[in-house]
Amino acid sequence: MEGKVTLYGSETCNWCTRTRAFLKEHKVKFNDVDVGRNEKKAMEMIKKSGQQGIPVIEIGKEIVIGFNEEKLKKALKIK
Repeated sequence: MEGKVTLYGSETCNWCTRTRAFLKEHKVKFNDVDVGRNEKKAMEMIKKSGQQGIPVIEIGKEIVIGFNEEKLKKALKIK
């Protein structure tokens, strides 16, 4: 796995919960940022991704929008 991983999401988002579970299942260390409680981080996420929807996963310099298992596996180099 290349680079640092950050999950921008919220506690109430089902897709965020699925993304967290996927990352934990594959033993990926990640920063979990609750954009529902942190407006500054929400603006940071929007600036990086151009998206207001969550989850947004930052993997190194790559951005994955939404829970997309194939894109996550590719970005994280998981088979």
